[in-house]
Amino acid sequence: MSVKLLSDNELISNYINGNEEALSELVRRHKRRIYSYIYLITRNKSLTEDVFQDTFFKVIQTLKKGQYNEEGKFLPWILRIAKNLIIDHFRKTKKMPSISYVINEEGEETSIFDIIPEQVSNTKDNEETKLFKEQIRSLVNELPADQKEVVIMRTYYDMSFKEISEMTNVSINTSLGRMRYALINLKKMLEEKNVEIFI
Repeated sequence: MSVKLLSDNELISNYINGNEEALSELVRRHKRRIYSYIYLITRNKSLTEDVFQDTFFKVIQTLKKGQYNEEGKFLPWILRIAKNLIIDHFRKTKKMPSISYVINEEGEETSIFDIIPEQVSNTKDNEETKLFKEQIRSLVNELPADQKEVVIMRTYYDMSFKEISEMTNVSINTSLGRMRYALINLKKMLEEKNVEIFI
């Protein structure tokens, strides 16, 4: 069977059993998401490439030692590895760039909202909820940079406020405050635009 037809877990199993092509397929399958995630935070092409390579080096080490036990959660696991490497870097440099743009597959800068995937839709999703999601993304983009940054890190990448504070080089209270103001501003904008909230 072609490696392209295998699940992530099957590819991992194949790689552990000596199939190098399985790792190549994992890299190909997730490269864009991982690379964009790293660049979203670092805002530096050279650093992004270093972190990307270090991430997969760590992945290879972990798999070869038989220490991978995140069954069914390969992408979240590898994003956590990348995130920890980035945190280590910024702990040393004490500097965290602001988030606003990422690199697309063509190597061009594009808005973060162009590459953030939709949550996996289910049968309950309808046109109204899709429209609402689009409106929310548009409103988040209008927030001040520091508020937009914390919303993206917290909501789209599920980072803790401790991690956010370390990456942005501010206190946890400041991160919490930015999130609070972001939510207040979003609520205000929703009211001004008469956007109905669909649950």
